[in-house]
Amino acid sequence: MFDINSFPTTAERFMRYARIDTTADPQSDTYPSSEKQKDLTRLIFHELQEAGIECEMNEYGYVYAWLRSNVNHEVPAICFCAHLDTAPDCSGTDVKPILHSNYQLQDIVLPDDSSIVISPKEFSELNVKKGEDIITASGKTLLGSDDKSGVTTIMEAALYLNRNPQIKHGDLCILFTTDEEIGRGVDKVDVQKVGAQYAYTMDSGEKGCFEDETFSADACTIAIQGVSTHPGYAKNKMQNAIKIASDIIANLPKDRLSPESTEEYEGFVHPTRLVAELDKASIDFIIRNFKTDLLDDHYNEIISVCNKVMEKYPKSSYTISRREQYRNMKEILDQHPIVSKIAEEAIVESGVKLKKGKIRGGTDGSRLSFMGLPCPNIFAGEQAIHSRKEWVSVQDMQKASEVIVRILMRYCERSKIRYSC
Repeated sequence: MFDINSFPTTAERFMRYARIDTTADPQSDTYPSSEKQKDLTRLIFHELQEAGIECEMNEYGYVYAWLRSNVNHEVPAICFCAHLDTAPDCSGTDVKPILHSNYQLQDIVLPDDSSIVISPKEFSELNVKKGEDIITASGKTLLGSDDKSGVTTIMEAALYLNRNPQIKHGDLCILFTTDEEIGRGVDKVDVQKVGAQYAYTMDSGEKGCFEDETFSADACTIAIQGVSTHPGYAKNKMQNAIKIASDIIANLPKDRLSPESTEEYEGFVHPTRLVAELDKASIDFIIRNFKTDLLDDHYNEIISVCNKVMEKYPKSSYTISRREQYRNMKEILDQHPIVSKIAEEAIVESGVKLKKGKIRGGTDGSRLSFMGLPCPNIFAGEQAIHSRKEWVSVQDMQKASEVIVRILMRYCERSKIRYSC
């Protein structure tokens, strides 16, 4: 049913999207955080319009689209979601995607910075990519495969189904979001407008990967008030907020409960930002664990460290605030086992080895699941994300598009059997 010609424009489409700078800005309070994200919004909207696919775009940079059911029995509407923005961790300005056709397992030296080498020794997944077509950036920027690979796979699948009406499916709903990389991806999503019963994000890496559990996540901020005096007359008076903040950070656990010392299901607390002056300072933290109830323990440990440190600074004070970020999608997906079951079956049916995993982070799907749209995560081929060594296989993206089509077909076939009964 599927071959290399099923999705012939994958490489060209991905590189077209990758060239558009869509870097999110974590310091902005606008939505989207950077206006340039809408450049990709407009391009995709026009591509969908030209194909005759029903679509909308809005002031938040989102794209909603629908390819309606072509069967006369009831089928669950299924949404596929990806994000248009790229991470601010690495430059996304003037991305120059390069297609390395018929890859032969050699080191790939990037032309704009020869010190950036993408090697099978570092990325073992490259060792099984012989003969495939690899796309990289040129050495000065990230590539943007996270998540323009996901955007590409969804577009290719939708256009394929639009060209092949003999393939039976229920409603395909498409959602492209902005600002996922800074934790705001679904802040403005209208789930009712999406109109789906279940969803899948296309935002994972290695071919065959399927993830239906994520961290649960909170954030907290410590605000420190020190004591400022003239440094020439500061003995027994000054309590430097910069030093207090540094002391708190220095007293955090190092051999446990930190990103550097944890793996698998272990959680952590992690300072992400420090702003400090002599008389005041603030520290931003993220708190992570797969078990939501353990977030309280981690938060209390931060408080314990603060209280211990502040004993040395009796004239100073601190306050701490906490907010929820997202929760483990598995808490919802366990209530809807069909969502994971069909995805796993579709991956295997496509001839790919299923690789079930967990995300030591979160996706749009984490929050969508708790907004009434159960939503695990499927591979889109992205590798070495948020770095200048980022790369993706064209064939991996094509296989992900095939999985999308097979998922829709499986829902349709399953519903037909139930309808006939």
